Amino acid sequence: MHPFNRLFVLFFFIGSVSFAQVPGFYMKKESRRVKVPFIDSNSLVIIPVSINDGPPVNFLFDTGVKSNIFFSRTIADELGMQYTRKLNLVGADGQTVLSASVSPNNFFDLGDIEGIYQAILVLDEDFLELEKVIGIPIYGVIGHEFFKNNPIKIDYDNTTLTFYKTSALKWKPFGFRSMPIEMVGSKPYITTKIRQVKGRELEAKLLIDTGANHGLLLNRETSDEIVLPPLTIETDLGRSLGGDLFGLVGRVRRVDIQGLKFRNVVTSYPDQTEFSDVIVETGRQGSIGSELLNRVKLILDYPRERLLFKKGAKFSEQFDYDMSGMMVRVFSAEEKRFYVSQVRENSPSGKSGVQLYDEITAINKIPSFFWELADITKLLRSEEGKVITLDILRGTGNEEDPPESLRLTFVLEKQL
Repeated sequence: MHPFNRLFVLFFFIGSVSFAQVPGFYMKKESRRVKVPFIDSNSLVIIPVSINDGPPVNFLFDTGVKSNIFFSRTIADELGMQYTRKLNLVGADGQTVLSASVSPNNFFDLGDIEGIYQAILVLDEDFLELEKVIGIPIYGVIGHEFFKNNPIKIDYDNTTLTFYKTSALKWKPFGFRSMPIEMVGSKPYITTKIRQVKGRELEAKLLIDTGANHGLLLNRETSDEIVLPPLTIETDLGRSLGGDLFGLVGRVRRVDIQGLKFRNVVTSYPDQTEFSDVIVETGRQGSIGSELLNRVKLILDYPRERLLFKKGAKFSEQFDYDMSGMMVRVFSAEEKRFYVSQVRENSPSGKSGVQLYDEITAINKIPSFFWELADITKLLRSEEGKVITLDILRGTGNEEDPPESLRLTFVLEKQL
């Protein structure tokens, strides 16, 4: 899967509400810290959460959004959410307007951690499109509220999230580097140095965005010093609430974060949209996503406005990019049905005859039922020269026009 831009770019305001106890996330029992396992899908942090004593549903934990969001009004009603008012949300394309209802007083259960008096935005139209690009059902996003009062450690190597007592971590843990973060609009920013393929070294203010699975994203409209590399690929950068986002993908030579250097980083350059003016106003040049963050162990310490980090097990791994020329998404994660959502012209898959909306029934003779989307993504990035055989169904599949069964073969080739 190509690195995709912000999964959600939403701007809204929720009025303040007074409670006897301060809304937030807390440990159920007094402790210095508790650990919560998370699901790692394309390096995104996904945790099952029970709302109002309902069954657990998967939430994406995302530093790039301010408020909690729920995608299904139907399920929200079943969970007993009560609504006080409606809001209009602006999608990532700067044009699409989505309506949502505000539910102000909900209880979140994460096992040893609970969220009390939690406000949540419920989209009035069911929206489960993230399942198509992540490969597992995602019902909502938990944002700033979870991170605001407690240091949070994300360990991608062991897929655990550690929730610390607010007063813990007064000193820097052994082996960790420390750098300041700037909180703007309830979101964390750091300043980095970027060595571009062309152009001068760029000092960039970047959003730390755990909810986006790109490595680095640079918004060209924010600075004349952002220069495209000679080799780029035009592509769909991913799904958002406002629809698909488009742009270019290339590489930068190096990203330097407090002396820790990441080399040949795959970088997204999204097209300018009507939303670009809002990005410019934040003063940022782009964002760091999970494809880079998963190479370090990091602690987000909002109370002390600092980021703590050290090398993880994946630090020395190269930044890979798709070598097939096609993008695969999911019809249904439960049924394990995959389809081709994009094919680049003159790419290995394109030359072999793969077409848009082909349904993949087997890869290298292994039926699709045995695959996860993350594993398909990894395979298509794996090794130049590797032979890929796809069994596909093409056509509508109605009685008058039954689908055509085809077997197509191509060889992976570096595209970037």
